Amino acid sequence: MSHPWLRLQDGGFILTLHVQPGAKRTEVVGLHGEALKIKLAAPPVEGKANEALFRFLADRFGVPLRNIELRQGEQSRHKVIAIIGSKIDPLGLLNSQ
Repeated sequence: MSHPWLRLQDGGFILTLHVQPGAKRTEVVGLHGEALKIKLAAPPVEGKANEALFRFLADRFGVPLRNIELRQGEQSRHKVIAIIGSKIDPLGLLNSQ
C-alpha cells in the first residue's frame, strides 16, 4: 500500500505534513490530501510552531532534535521533514489518532 506522505531513505524517512498551529493540543489527526495532518498547540509566530513540531516528532520517534531536519516549508503549513535514526515505524502516526 502506498503512502504519499511517507518516503523511506537510507537511515530514516521523509514526512510530508500539513500543520495546523494554534490548536488546543498537539496531535496527529489523519490525512489532508497527500499529507499527514498534525495539529499543534503552539502559535504560528517566531518559529514557535516549528519548534513544537520538532519536539513532538523527536518525542514520537525517540530521536534527538538534531535528527529532525526541515527540508521545506519553514513559514508554511505544508512542510517536508526528514527524520534520521528512528527505529519506530512512521505508519504508527496514523494508528495513534
